[in-house]
Amino acid sequence: MKRRRFIISGGGTGGHIFPAVSIGKEIQKRFPDAEILYVGAKGGMEMNLVPKNGFRIEGVWISGIQRQLSIKNIFRNLLFPVKFFVSLWQAYRILARFQPDCVIGVGGYASGPLGRVAGWKSIPLVICEQNAFPGITNRWLSSKASRILLGNADALKYFDAQKCVVTGNPVRSFVLTDRRDAIVKLGLNPDKPVVLSLGGSLGSLKINNVLESHLKEILDSGIQLIWQTGKFYFNDLNQRVEKHPNLKMQAFIEDMALVYSAADIIISRAGGSTISEMIQLSKVGLLVPSPNVAEDHQTKNALSLVNAGAAVLVKDAEAQEKLIPELKNILENTERMNTLKKNIQDFEKHDSAKEIVDEIEKTIRI
Repeated sequence: MKRRRFIISGGGTGGHIFPAVSIGKEIQKRFPDAEILYVGAKGGMEMNLVPKNGFRIEGVWISGIQRQLSIKNIFRNLLFPVKFFVSLWQAYRILARFQPDCVIGVGGYASGPLGRVAGWKSIPLVICEQNAFPGITNRWLSSKASRILLGNADALKYFDAQKCVVTGNPVRSFVLTDRRDAIVKLGLNPDKPVVLSLGGSLGSLKINNVLESHLKEILDSGIQLIWQTGKFYFNDLNQRVEKHPNLKMQAFIEDMALVYSAADIIISRAGGSTISEMIQLSKVGLLVPSPNVAEDHQTKNALSLVNAGAAVLVKDAEAQEKLIPELKNILENTERMNTLKKNIQDFEKHDSAKEIVDEIEKTIRI
């Protein structure tokens, strides 16, 4: 049997890289002798993270359009056309040398050159879109794609429906334990509510500021807070925030299964991977979409849950005034909390990495 070759391309953020790694590992299960090459953007975080997960990686010279106005960003944007054409040539050479059976684009600007050249060379192209509103790269590649695999069904209206399959987003593998046992292990009280705040590994300044300014009110009301501050904010906050038995504050949480098991509700931004983890784990979310992302896609991600009564949205601009009152209302209103729990539990679950590789396998057999 022919040894299969796959290129996985994309990156720029962890929300693209982690699904890519999950897909790669599922391909290895399905085709144990498969050869997999990851192609990312030179200088992108994928150039470090992907090799740590056991995959070979090559980089192309590409970066995204900078939306914030500054002298540095104007220079970067002026350089973009040069980078784009150089990256197309690099992609052509990689494809000619590696000769993959399929190219899998996971989103982000790094997947653009490989996906486009694959389309020109009639190499099967599968694109994975994590968000409710698709990114510009995947919209650009969609006409060349053999299959379009959606993490969020709300994105269906932006693509050719005949090419689309809703697979969900691959998420980290968590085995949840008993809530009470997890809370005791964390040194908290299982008879009090537990709130988990996630701002990502880098942290969310807005969420951190809201929590710090309302911290006494939160803790004195009996709410227990597990607070991932992000590495950029931890040292300053740790110096300012007084220790309290209801507070567990960390820069970055390694044992996510433990804190997910303990949490009654999660305060978070609304990236595609975060939304998928909440769905998969049936966790109630109080979502504060970031306003600093392309096409406000985090708001659209959040609304896919909010419109189903499975999460609550607080606008970033209103978070200082509304986030904590909304949190307390949910925790104090048993009927509202139970409704949110039921609706997130009823959301369709996917074995996403397996379903994605099922579709890839169908594509290379056409």
